[in-house]
This record gives sequence, C-alpha cells and structure tokens, in this order.
Amino acid sequence: MNTEFNALIKNKTWVLVPRQPHMHVLRSMWLFRHKFRSDGTLERYKARLVCDGSNQQIGVDCGETFSPVVKPTTIRTVLSLALSQSWPIHQLDVTSAFLHGNLNETVYMYQPVGFRHRQYPDHVCLLKKSLYGLKQAPRAWYQRFTDFVLSLGFQQSKCDNSLFTYCHNGTSAYLLIYVDDIILTTSTDSLHVNLMSRLSNEFAMKDLGPLSHFLGIHVQRQGNRMFLSQQVYTKEIIDRAGMSSCKPVATPVDTKPKLGSNAGVDFDDPTLYRSLAGALQYLTFTRPDICYAVQQVCMYMHAPKVDHWNALKRIIRYLQGTSSHGLTIGTSADFSLRAYTDADWAGCPDTRRSTSGYCVYLGSNIISWSSKRQSVISRSSAEVEYRGVANVVAELCWLRNLLLELH
Repeated sequence: MNTEFNALIKNKTWVLVPRQPHMHVLRSMWLFRHKFRSDGTLERYKARLVCDGSNQQIGVDCGETFSPVVKPTTIRTVLSLALSQSWPIHQLDVTSAFLHGNLNETVYMYQPVGFRHRQYPDHVCLLKKSLYGLKQAPRAWYQRFTDFVLSLGFQQSKCDNSLFTYCHNGTSAYLLIYVDDIILTTSTDSLHVNLMSRLSNEFAMKDLGPLSHFLGIHVQRQGNRMFLSQQVYTKEIIDRAGMSSCKPVATPVDTKPKLGSNAGVDFDDPTLYRSLAGALQYLTFTRPDICYAVQQVCMYMHAPKVDHWNALKRIIRYLQGTSSHGLTIGTSADFSLRAYTDADWAGCPDTRRSTSGYCVYLGSNIISWSSKRQSVISRSSAEVEYRGVANVVAELCWLRNLLLELH
C-alpha cells in the first residue's frame, strides 16, 4: 500500500482542497489481488487504489467515456505480415497505465483510507490524473498515448483507431494497443531500440521481449510460425461449468433441428448460462471451429432454456477433448485475399431469419471469420446467399483498406 500511495504522490495524481457543500465526492477504495505470471505461478501481491466510478454523474464529473480497442482481425493481420517479413514482434507493458491519463473534468475523491493527511484530514482530493475505477480512465489513457505516438511520426489508422503505422527512410513499424497491452513490430532492430527509448522516457514502460502472452492468449513462436492458444482459459471455462471430468465429444453441435426460444423449460441459473456464453465468445479469438455453435447459444442469453443449456454443455464437452487446439499463423509469399461464405435459409424457427458465415484468408493464414444471423427475412435461398456474399465483400473492402494503410 505504501508503494502504491507513494507512486500516486510522485505522479501528482491529486491535490488536496477544502471540501465544499456543493462538491460531488467519490469514494476511494483499496483493492488487493495476486499477480500471476503467464505460467500460472505467483509473481507478487499487489495493492491498488481505485475510485468508485459507479457514482459518477454524466455532465458533472465525467463526459465521454468510450475508448476504442483493437479488432482481433487487425491483430491477426499484423502478425501475419510481420511473420512473412521476418520482423521481430515484441510485447510492451505499461506500469499503472491509467495513471498516465490527464483528466479534463473536475473530479473529487475522498482521501485514501489509512493515508489521510495529518494537517488536513477533512480535505478531499481534486484529481489531476486519471485513476483506476473512473469511467473516463480508459479514454484518458488512450488519448494521452495516442497524442504522444503521433508526435513520434506514427500515423493513426482510419480502419482501426488502435493501430499506428510508422514509415520513414525505408523503415517501418506497426504498433497495436489494447487498453494497456501493446504489441510493437519493427523492420529493423535500431528502429525498435529508438522507439522503445522514447516511449520509456514518456511512460513507465518496459519491453517484455518477444510476444509470448497477450490478452490471455499464449503465443509460441518457432521460426516464422506462430501458434496462438487459449488452453489455460479453456480449462478455466470447463472448471467454471463444473465439467472437468466430463466425456469429450467429436463435434460442438449435433444434427438436430435448430433451437428456438421455446425449447423446453426455463433454465434455473441464467446467470451461469450468460457467464459461460460470454466466456465462450472470447474463446473464438483463436477457435473459429466453435464460432457457429457459440453464436447459436448466445442468441438465447436473455431467457435460456434447458435445451439451450444442453447445447452449451455440448460445446464445453467438445472443448474438453480439443483444449490444446489453437490458431497457427505462418509465413506466406502470397498476400492475396480469399474469402468463403455460406448461409442457410430461414433457419431460425422463431423469426425465419437466416444465418450466414464467412472466413477470410490472407495468403495461407485465416485472419477473419464470422457467424451471424441476418438482420432481415429473405424470400429465397438466392437472396440469402447474396446477403451472405455482401457481408463478406464488406469485410474484404475493409481489409483491403487496412492493408493499404500497412503499405
């Protein structure tokens, strides 16, 4: 706690001011957690001071709170290009990233418990820097980081605002940011050293070395091939469902007719259903094989039935036997885009809407996939197919513009 408090004081996170009756003062809290390494071993005990942002009022102590995050397709595209050009891919870490953001709003917070000023115990903190827990903290950090990297000569992508490209004197660099997780790949080692030096001077940033663990995804690189796996996360989902001893199945879905909203009686624990369905959505980052099955169970999160729960359990049983599966990205001399799409017709028994899906390859690497119910009812199977093609063409146009920005 002393280390955290001293870091906040050194960062000039707040100034003490007398409390006035009109002030809307937020609560401060200490959170304690265990920090683990990527292999699951304990790294350290950590205390963090957070602000109770749940009581913030829009227009009073917060304004715009949206902060963009990088698209998974962008990450896979950049990794594919970097591997094909044999560029090193490094992972960067920012210590207490949200504390670097500057606040534009007037926010007051009670002094931290156990660290009240002896001379001014009744004063409150006027925040100058963002703090964890504030609604606008992610946006403040993102804006601060964006402004700085643009001053280094990076260009912000119009296709994905969390992607920054750098091209100067025949050298290139790509930078991806997902909240406080950052990937940096450069064409030369000297450019990497130069950029890291300037970033470290501005932020409390360190180079964690070659990409190995990003957004809960384990990365194994062998030569110019990279294997992305969420095996640990998969095991956590299986344990959370209480199915660690279940028997695996060969496929994530069966051949029975599609589920409807009136499939059986209500499931008695809808919170568990929604929690597991949401967790499975994140697992599709490296598992396109379960994309369709997860999309089907996610359509009934508002009112899950027993049959929906059985369908979700089948996905987990499939994962039990395929937890080590993942996504392989390798080198490719061919940078052409190829897409495949398919659709059913009036497959939803409730709305008679159709489900279409696609996958897109950059060379030999799959970089984008989707399974989604169409927004309108189609009057023929031909119309369904054309709508499916329109969806994948829109994705291809976006990817083409992204590749143009990546030069």
